[in-house]
Amino acid sequence: MSSRDQLTGAMADLLWERGYAATSPRDVMARAGVGQGSMYHHFSGKHELAVEALSAVVGEVMGESSLLQGEGSPLERMKRYLSAPRPGTQGCRVGRMTQDPQVVSDPDLLSIVSGAFEAMLGRWEETITAAIEAGELPRSTDPAELARTLAAVIQGGYVLARAGGDQGPMDAAIRGAVALLDAAHASVRADR
Repeated sequence: MSSRDQLTGAMADLLWERGYAATSPRDVMARAGVGQGSMYHHFSGKHELAVEALSAVVGEVMGESSLLQGEGSPLERMKRYLSAPRPGTQGCRVGRMTQDPQVVSDPDLLSIVSGAFEAMLGRWEETITAAIEAGELPRSTDPAELARTLAAVIQGGYVLARAGGDQGPMDAAIRGAVALLDAAHASVRADR
């Protein structure tokens, strides 16, 4: 792995663990096991490194959401994505950035975070629309509203798990979302 990749990976990990405000260039260099010369050879400073690291994290997270576009019916894909393992007590690697005041006040970093959420919501909306068209969800379902509800369930599950120091609330939130989708699907079948 190149020193650039080591720095980017270290920054990504530290952003998740500590946030942007609490991470210094010295912390990143120590985690990456590289010297100051490597850091400033590849990056002008902490901000440029954070932009690259956060962009890489968003790319990974969006790759994980490919479950929404994979095999199976739209409803099966939504349930599979919801049920994918999530380390609740560690928090969402992107969502946690919204709690960092320096990220929220930085247009570059905030743009990466908000862009990730918009892209994710777009994938949810596409899949929900497909589920409606396939007769798996009621026609009265608003794809944009349900997309935001499901995103809020996932993010809320992270918050509850972190607050309690226990994975249980994350798992319960996901089970609840899946149960709501199943109930909506059952109502469509009952109306036929």
